Amino acid sequence: MHVRTAVIPAAGYGTRFLPLTKAVPKEMLPLVDRPVIQYAVDEAVAAGIKRVVLVTSAGKEAMEAYFSVLPELEDALARRESPKLAEVQRVSRIVTLETVIQEEALGLGHAVLCAKDAVGDEPFIVYLPDEIFRGTPTATQQVLAAFDELGSSVIGVKDVPLDDVERYGVVAGERISATHLRLTHTVEKPKKSEAPSTLAIFGPYVFTPAIFDCLASITTGAVGELQLTDGIDLLAQREAVHACTLDVRRYDAGTPLGLLQTAVELALEHPDYADEVRAWVRELAERGE
Repeated sequence: MHVRTAVIPAAGYGTRFLPLTKAVPKEMLPLVDRPVIQYAVDEAVAAGIKRVVLVTSAGKEAMEAYFSVLPELEDALARRESPKLAEVQRVSRIVTLETVIQEEALGLGHAVLCAKDAVGDEPFIVYLPDEIFRGTPTATQQVLAAFDELGSSVIGVKDVPLDDVERYGVVAGERISATHLRLTHTVEKPKKSEAPSTLAIFGPYVFTPAIFDCLASITTGAVGELQLTDGIDLLAQREAVHACTLDVRRYDAGTPLGLLQTAVELALEHPDYADEVRAWVRELAERGE
């Protein structure tokens, strides 16, 4: 079945960016020439997905406004023959956007569960907006290809150093090809000595609707949240779930330092900024700063 809906959980407080995120959603922080959330939306659209369910919370209306049509602005840009008009129009019409409110901050698993009624009885893809992937084919195209081939839920993973496994959910399973394995279970932030592999879960995630029953069945963890990793683990006990090792570069825009590093690297790829940013980086290196 064709995946036509993307779910983007974006209801969190953005505590790592406080106090800025008291007023500006972290998903709307600028990353070169667009807000962070647009990278996920653009990747979804490039893969043929035109519908986005945005799981959000009170006070984060800026995300919905960003993807809305603003006739007054478009008229003003048209009168000025502004080169920005085309991109403003594209962003405003790029997807059909539906918002769902997560009333309580009960974790990523709960955020995905909140999208159940909006998604309906069909497969869907989940993006974590502060995970930025770059590569050809895209991370989305890779997990969707695996979904089409295997006919099951697919989790995007990447190999990480053993010293880093305590930071992530980690998968275990039976390898069926060089890039795919069938999951047997997942472990959230295991100790190095207990990690079943070094394959960390990053997404994107393609789920069958069975994930919703699993998320409704799990219990909250130590911090009172429903963990998506626990839902995936239960799903793997009920039906086939596969992991796809992604051949992409990953950037973490979820922390102030990570956002800065990601911005510099993406600017070095941007045709409008690459030369000047590269010269600036070289100047800093020469100054020893």
